[in-house]
Amino acid sequence: MAIDGIPNQMLAAQVVEYNKPYALNTVPTPTTLSEHDVLLKVKVASLCHTDSMVSAGSFSTKLPCTASHEGCGEVVALGSSVKDFKKGDRVMAGLPFHRCGHCPDCQGPEEFRHYCPNLEGHLGVTTHGAFAEYMLVDARESSPIPDNVTYETAAPMACAGITIWGGLVKAGLKAGETVALVGAGGGLGHLGCQFAKALGLQVVGIDARDEGLDLARSSGADVVIDARIGKEKVVDEVMKFTDGKGVDSALTISDASGAAALGCAITKIHGTMIQIAQPPEVSVPYHELIFRDIRIHGSLLSTRLKSESIRMLEFVAQHNITVKTNPFFGLREVPKLVELAHSGKMAGKAVVIVDEDEIRKVKERRGIA
Repeated sequence: MAIDGIPNQMLAAQVVEYNKPYALNTVPTPTTLSEHDVLLKVKVASLCHTDSMVSAGSFSTKLPCTASHEGCGEVVALGSSVKDFKKGDRVMAGLPFHRCGHCPDCQGPEEFRHYCPNLEGHLGVTTHGAFAEYMLVDARESSPIPDNVTYETAAPMACAGITIWGGLVKAGLKAGETVALVGAGGGLGHLGCQFAKALGLQVVGIDARDEGLDLARSSGADVVIDARIGKEKVVDEVMKFTDGKGVDSALTISDASGAAALGCAITKIHGTMIQIAQPPEVSVPYHELIFRDIRIHGSLLSTRLKSESIRMLEFVAQHNITVKTNPFFGLREVPKLVELAHSGKMAGKAVVIVDEDEIRKVKERRGIA
């Protein structure tokens, strides 16, 4: 069913075959909304490491699938039961799409709801995402964007931001305590450095790239350690900084083969390592678990996803959290965006400014002719 003022077709960057580049396709604009749906005119979308896993077939995604699970935009249409938003609102898309509402996770505490095993999908992972001119999102999972937070900042917050925020929440640290970020100079890591400092934590940033080390340093890490010096020397440096105790908690963001073991090794006895990265296997020496009583806790997005997303965005606004972005203008530049992201030389997040009006605003803000 057509929606007044909305074109019948739109451009989208899609996974059409595993392990192949995205295809730029003209596809029907989504115009059939369920009662909890919101149709967004996409303003900005960004690329995440998980997108490469989708392209590789890790989630058995039904193809074709519009890519990107980090998106935000302006509300242009609403389902019949949507009360939290109105047309014209600025919204950050939540990843879960159509929870069942009946399973133990949906009926349980809020922090379990995004684990619903009967979800219709996750945006950009198992159902259509944000690399398009319009996208359908579930209003129950999505969040209003504060007035002083730009779309360019909000888009990466949809996954990178809420994931690292959720890891910090799960770590349960108090101001003055110490957190380590293993992979501190990536898209999640540099946000984690800023969040942690604004929460009053001491931050150890560990990375294995010059670009990542520089970004962790500029994002506020109290000490920055090059993982390329080797595990033993990294542990020695952390122990020096923490007076021999180890960090109160480590967040492992890197999917390097030894990252989880390193995260455990630098954590104090009886401490918690939060596993955020998604390598094929998480390998940790037994003595970390048995003789040092290190607890490993996985983290998906965040506890209390909706309320924590709102809290995070308000925190971003209050503390002027910034995202190091590498902007590309228009969906036709998505191939260039992917090339940069896979080069190993990118600092921060690759984002595509989708909407023409937003392209003009971003270029004006950055002084680009």
